[in-house]
Amino acid sequence: MNRDKRNAKFISPYIGVEPLQGASGPIGRNKNTQGGGRLQGAGFDFQKDISGCGLTGLISKDKKRLSGSHIVKSLCLMNDRGNGLGAGYAAYGIYPDFKDFYAFHVMYDDPSIRFTAEDLLKSNYHIEKIEEIPTSPVKAIPISPLLVRYFIKPLKEKLAGGIEEADFVVNTVMKINSEIDGAYVFSSGKNMGAFKGVGNPKDIADFFRIDEYEGYIWTAHTRFPTNTPGWWGGAHPFTLLDWSIVHNGEISSYGINKRYLEMYGYKLSLLTDTEVVAYLLDLLIRRHGLDIGAACTALAAPFWKNIDAMDGAQKEAVTALRLAYGSALLNGPFSILFGHSRGLVGINDRIKLRPLVAATKDAMVYMASEESAIREICPKPDRVWAPRAGEPVVVELKD
Repeated sequence: MNRDKRNAKFISPYIGVEPLQGASGPIGRNKNTQGGGRLQGAGFDFQKDISGCGLTGLISKDKKRLSGSHIVKSLCLMNDRGNGLGAGYAAYGIYPDFKDFYAFHVMYDDPSIRFTAEDLLKSNYHIEKIEEIPTSPVKAIPISPLLVRYFIKPLKEKLAGGIEEADFVVNTVMKINSEIDGAYVFSSGKNMGAFKGVGNPKDIADFFRIDEYEGYIWTAHTRFPTNTPGWWGGAHPFTLLDWSIVHNGEISSYGINKRYLEMYGYKLSLLTDTEVVAYLLDLLIRRHGLDIGAACTALAAPFWKNIDAMDGAQKEAVTALRLAYGSALLNGPFSILFGHSRGLVGINDRIKLRPLVAATKDAMVYMASEESAIREICPKPDRVWAPRAGEPVVVELKD
């Protein structure tokens, strides 16, 4: 399915445009730079920061709900890490009145498409509430998809035969995203939601009125796409059920990760490598029963030479993970934050080619691409550190 055609009016006008002509030739990427490189022509000689994209996240371990204004302030400090082609936020604890319902956030290219998706939902789910997602006019966002949210539960008779409720919901998300042209479920968890689009962090925050939400876990992202389209569905966070992913870097193993996931029924149609991370976490943790530490080891596994140097029991366990989940290994430079219903996790690639900083203050834990983004909302943290390559920072909510 060609998402470029499906979402043509919601893809940035700068994607696919012929390069401008300067005095010394076209202004665009050097053909040898493969997504990094210099802007050339018309006197430009500017080296693009290949570690672009900015991410930030916070968690209150005692589940104190915080206004979205905090995460917006943190992300906006890193505005220059993005280029206006995508920004977004995810929050947990924002729907306490509907905490037992799956909150589907859906984008529609055209209002007429809504009826097809709603027919599918009405035939399979009890729908407690339907409403358009509240937005405010923003000059920098002249057009947007139709944005609707649904609070739903699968009908009991649809779960006959032993299908797990979560699997039923995942199947619905996959069906809508891959089979209903112009419809895209961009959030599907309980008591959480993602809000994203094409724009810079402040514009997207103002558009979705992020400061009006209160949550105890927040993640956020500003995007600098280098080899995928800047469209509304391609902005971060990427979500599935309660998983929400923000990512800086490039998953060069996307092809093999995608084929591996397709063996388990996942359908990847959203034109960006980050999608595989959300689905791999769902597969390894929810379906295969790995704990978060083991799942992170599978995704960012140590090199074989480092495994060979480990002690017996650890060596045996890590070897087993590498052998069993070789196709889930994420190659390439990356830093990732992923939120879930029980906590927040941050992890780097195996040689830390993308920045990630963490800090604590009382019951709060912060993670971001830059220390300055943390200090913008927590001026005097108790501790600040840079997590080591491949070693996750795992934070869990208190019971």
